[in-house]
Amino acid sequence: MGIVSGSALDEGSIWKLTPQEGGELAARWWKWALSAPDDRSPVKDETGEFADWKQPEDVWFLAGTYGGRVVRRCQIPAQQPVFFPAFNTQRGGLIAPAPMLVDIAKAEVFLNGLPLPLQEFTSKPFRVGLYRHVAWGLWCGLQPLPAGQYVLEIKAQTTGGFWVDTNYHLTAADS
Repeated sequence: MGIVSGSALDEGSIWKLTPQEGGELAARWWKWALSAPDDRSPVKDETGEFADWKQPEDVWFLAGTYGGRVVRRCQIPAQQPVFFPAFNTQRGGLIAPAPMLVDIAKAEVFLNGLPLPLQEFTSKPFRVGLYRHVAWGLWCGLQPLPAGQYVLEIKAQTTGGFWVDTNYHLTAADS
């Protein structure tokens, strides 16, 4: 199975989300990311070994990072949409906090070399344990990908110098 050519990807590959849908998915993504123990965290994972940690049935989440460069390899189901951050934050407290907004100098995502659009989403307050959280970020959603191989590149940098450079080598497979 080779890399899927750019011609197989088009406007229809993008999952166009409303601000409400995106905010709800951002909250769900953070609940998912924060649910993993440190030794199985998809966010701390540097190889893709834990990419399948408690994935929901209706969407496949790809993890961000805590900064720096990461290369991950993983298999995803071809029949599910994919949702992931280019850059995101969350803030928690006993009362609903305001979102932690960050000045972004650069944020770009490419799938097999083709640029993908990013959308800014802020969640409504959501609970994790005793704390209420609010998520903010630049996100991307993809419709289910045809079976094949993909390279997803995620690059972002804040004006303060924090940066992420994440590469996913994805195999979309029929189950």
